[in-house]
Amino acid sequence: MENKTEKVSVNKEELKKRLTPLQYQVTQEAATERPFTGCYNKHYEKGIYRCIVCQQDLFSSDTKYDSGCGWPAFNDVLDKGKITLHRDASIPERIRTEVRCARCNAHMGHVFEDGPKPTRKRYCINSAAIVFLSADELNSSANGGGSTENTNATPVAQQ
Repeated sequence: MENKTEKVSVNKEELKKRLTPLQYQVTQEAATERPFTGCYNKHYEKGIYRCIVCQQDLFSSDTKYDSGCGWPAFNDVLDKGKITLHRDASIPERIRTEVRCARCNAHMGHVFEDGPKPTRKRYCINSAAIVFLSADELNSSANGGGSTENTNATPVAQQ
């Protein structure tokens, strides 16, 4: 069974109003926040990390670990179909693999092959690219507490 993520287009002007300058620069211009400055680097509450642009669930606190790299690190994604991977040659001496949200194409960070078992992956993600929902917030939403999704994005037809 193939899991396709519905693509959305985002209004850049709306995003500039909704996101902080750093969040916009990271997600739309592939910038990187300074190491050890992001709010989720040392955050270990149980819950889900979503794309800050389109609110798609991407990472679970169950796969988050302290890699010492200065950014939130995860050893897996919730669903491989929710991200896309791209060759990043922006630093010619150091070719990397960029991680983007498959739904809205927002830049998240990079993935490296030096993580813990069983995946050996280290998804090194900018705090500025994600938003956290606690397990309590998720349970409240699931029990009729209202939707926690607010995308400000428009669905794009699948091709």
